[in-house]
Amino acid sequence: MKSFSLRRAVSTLCLVTLFVGGGIISAQNAALASPSWLRHGVIYEVFPRAFSSNGDFNGITARLDDLKGLGIDILWLMPIHPIGEKMRKGDVGSPYAVKDYYAINPDYGSADDLKRLITQAHRRDMKVIMDLVANHTAWDCVLMSHPDFYKQDGNGHILPPNPAWSDVAGLNYANPQLRRYMIAMMKHWIDPSGFDFDGFRCDVAGEIPTSFWEEARAELLKVKPDIILLAEASKPDLMVKAFDVDYSWPLLSALNRVMLDGAPALDLQQSWEQTRREFPPGALHMRISDDHDEARAVARYGIRGALAASALMFTLDGVPLLYNGMEAGDATESGDPALFERIPVFWHPKARPDLPAIYSSLISLRKKFAPFQNDCVTWLHASDATNTLSFMRRDESDEFVVVINFSNRPQKTSVDVDHAGDFRPVKIAGMPDAGADSLTALNLPGFGWRIYHRSVVKAAGEQTQLEHAKLTE
Repeated sequence: MKSFSLRRAVSTLCLVTLFVGGGIISAQNAALASPSWLRHGVIYEVFPRAFSSNGDFNGITARLDDLKGLGIDILWLMPIHPIGEKMRKGDVGSPYAVKDYYAINPDYGSADDLKRLITQAHRRDMKVIMDLVANHTAWDCVLMSHPDFYKQDGNGHILPPNPAWSDVAGLNYANPQLRRYMIAMMKHWIDPSGFDFDGFRCDVAGEIPTSFWEEARAELLKVKPDIILLAEASKPDLMVKAFDVDYSWPLLSALNRVMLDGAPALDLQQSWEQTRREFPPGALHMRISDDHDEARAVARYGIRGALAASALMFTLDGVPLLYNGMEAGDATESGDPALFERIPVFWHPKARPDLPAIYSSLISLRKKFAPFQNDCVTWLHASDATNTLSFMRRDESDEFVVVINFSNRPQKTSVDVDHAGDFRPVKIAGMPDAGADSLTALNLPGFGWRIYHRSVVKAAGEQTQLEHAKLTE
């Protein structure tokens, strides 16, 4: 099939999906219509004890201007509650072993410190979401006075949700009283007259009954109509009535296979296509290459490979995630043992490219041009399909072609796309210029990537030419 015909078919499908996702067309199994601030946003995950030298809320507040300058508009605070001591792992313990859902970890500061952080973020047009650990608690949680709130074996012994998670006890959502308690607690944190959080990242969301999340969402909307719920899950039924966005775990798994196991780059496209088939129309996914559960991307892929991974996640559909330290190239441990020990982000590693400039440039491109905010992705054929992936993001005014080499060796390739000669390279701050390369003759270094642009509406005249000049200057 010719590239134009393929692009026209896929783009038409994308536009239908957009309307469904935006709530213009109703469909029984369509995904929820997410607030625009989420669809257009970039999420920044903050581990408070690792983010600054003091490891507290004030250390985050002090750097809000830096994060805003980077282009961040959604802060996700990892759990803020006191950490259990009974059966604790490590010296400090996991923030996901919650001792009291209504309390604040004293190491992070006071309630006023947290309110100040959220207020100052809101003054900068930034949203703040809280990590909600609803699946389990610490063994010395205040809820232990209600043993019927917990999962138990036949002898009445409380169980961990997973044998490997020995530091936490699993909650029992068959108990309606537990459900009422958790919903009331969630309302407490989003109350505009109180802490005024803008939503929740819901830990292990897929292990909790979907019916609870649907019930909770209906109640939370009565308090704050534009909240968002982010599911730590990849489960289609969660996206119909409960969650605004979930994790793109299948794509991350495909990325690891390509980068670490030598799988062909085509695996990424096939993973994306399978997710599109399995999930309800308009479903929104958080695009991740690094977070607190993974070894750092720069440790897994190397610095150039980590940038190639970010180029993919920041130019695809969905909502990209930056985990604190990615913008510096931090390679300190993540997950185990960092969840259980005090291991701060190392903000000044040696021999890094200008990562803040690169991320800022990618984020700016996303925010400035509508094609990066819709869910239209057209996969293109690259002559080196084993190592190279190429796709288009477009709307009625602009087309962008992204080409990424997922191997550590230089690759020569060309991209089959209509009007190839009209595309011009987009200047990404901190990245080398494209030189004389074009879409018909690309010389990509190992883990190299390029973004090309063309204006679809030639009659737009001077304004269109100025926009293009800004992209290429």
